[in-house]
Amino acid sequence: MIILKSQQEIDLMREAATVTKAMLLELPKVITAGMSTKDIDDYVEETILRNKMIPAFKGYNGFPACACVSVNEEVVHGIPSKKKILKEGDIVSVDLGTIYKDYYSDAARTYAVGTISEEAQRLITVTEESFFAGLKFCRPGYRLTDVSHAIQAHAEAAGFSVVRDFVGHGIGRNMHEDPQIPNYGRPGRGPKLTPGMVLAIEPMINAGGYDVEVMLNNWTVETVDGSLSAHYENTVVITEDEPELLTL
Repeated sequence: MIILKSQQEIDLMREAATVTKAMLLELPKVITAGMSTKDIDDYVEETILRNKMIPAFKGYNGFPACACVSVNEEVVHGIPSKKKILKEGDIVSVDLGTIYKDYYSDAARTYAVGTISEEAQRLITVTEESFFAGLKFCRPGYRLTDVSHAIQAHAEAAGFSVVRDFVGHGIGRNMHEDPQIPNYGRPGRGPKLTPGMVLAIEPMINAGGYDVEVMLNNWTVETVDGSLSAHYENTVVITEDEPELLTL
């Protein structure tokens, strides 16, 4: 069941998102070659707690950290580790969220570690562009898969592939609510977009094929062919007119 949010609820989610978006803006200055993925998680946890909010991910279904930190061929749900050291040329996706008075925010970006290849930068850019291609349809009168189709069309036109096994989602008092939001599919299907819907829209785009597999830790997802993957996500409110991006 899709839960429409009141203005008061959206205000609480907007407040939660203030810390989420501030971290996303600061991370390019934080991330450097030679640091561990655990160092990124430590920064996220310290920032959230300093702002008197709750990390949305820590303990969620047993996840052991405050941020998912996924490097290169890791698509999503990378577990931060002191042993995983970033090096020049890597790309790193950071997915994080906060809880404020029981309401969630959720967002992700993929960052360059130092100087990266042109193809890696193009993947990051196209993934972000794919999100905004879908955002054009985040208005009343469109259907959910109009968003999905626009994301897929933009990514595939650039020669990349769209992950099928993991999708975006509704968000509110729970991290994951209805509806599920695929990043691919035929347009004109699914529920009509309605003011009060709050959606976490998150293209996951691979440089190679779209097949992925879950690693032995039962969390980290990698591309089967070892190709690079990028991730871009925002918490989006459907309004009577332009969508509102809480995390941007």
